[in-house]
Amino acid sequence: MTIAVLAFLTLIWLLPLLLLWKIPYPTLERIPEGSDETARISVIIPARNEEHTLPILLGSLKRQGAQIGEVIVVNDHSEDATADIADSHGAKVIQADPLPPGWLGKPWACWQGALRAGGEILLFLDADTCLEAGGLQKIIQSYLRRRGLLSIWPYHRMKSLYERLSALFNIIIMTSMGSFTIRGAKARSLGAFGPCVVCSKSDYFRLGGHEAVKTAILEDVALGQLFDSAGLELHNFGGKGTISFRMYPAGIGSLITGFTKGMASGAQVANFKILIPIILWVVGGFVVSFWLLILLLGSDFQAAAPWT
Repeated sequence: MTIAVLAFLTLIWLLPLLLLWKIPYPTLERIPEGSDETARISVIIPARNEEHTLPILLGSLKRQGAQIGEVIVVNDHSEDATADIADSHGAKVIQADPLPPGWLGKPWACWQGALRAGGEILLFLDADTCLEAGGLQKIIQSYLRRRGLLSIWPYHRMKSLYERLSALFNIIIMTSMGSFTIRGAKARSLGAFGPCVVCSKSDYFRLGGHEAVKTAILEDVALGQLFDSAGLELHNFGGKGTISFRMYPAGIGSLITGFTKGMASGAQVANFKILIPIILWVVGGFVVSFWLLILLLGSDFQAAAPWT
């Protein structure tokens, strides 16, 4: 393979990155006149067996400068110390009722938390996330500036070497939502990101909230589509400097399981205009890497390749 051909393949591989052209991040913003900056915030955290991650999130919430009205942890039949940890951190603990027919677990937990919330603004957070310093204020100000539904894909923190393998999955998730293309704010998102979602309580219940998406495997995508179809704006952000998480801290086994489940679930709702470039990008990356290895190692390796 010549350098020219490799350069051409590399160009083809890079083209799908136009789907991840620019990622907006929540910032401290001037709030429009008439917005209620003192609106009470209800943080809702669905949690099942999260004794290791929940203290990190609850600790980060305590360090926020913005006023939080209440923190609600919905204990979804945990078999560990999740409920005790939530209680020790001052959160309001709700024991989830048995799962009714027709509901999936996370939508049911979120719905129960929303029913008990007293705030005007609902902030749903996954238990494995962590708010950065000033992150809550950025989230709320960005929401008050735009309204509708705002969601954030957390910044991916990687501590172990194997976790870097999950970076590919992280990129695919961000790309597949269609929110960060070269079209910028004109791009129409496929749905919302689930780890961090904020909306008004009135909009949430008027549209049916998680009850309206109770059968959806990807309830975050479905919730975003629900708001979008009702004519309310959907805003997706990256979480750098605002909110972060480790995708698979439990080991490489959890990475493989999570990657398989995520890809299978994502295929059910994928937009082919986005899915095809993603596939080309992944396959192209392997092809380019392989042929670059051939060029570096020389003719002996090339002769050993069965398709050359």
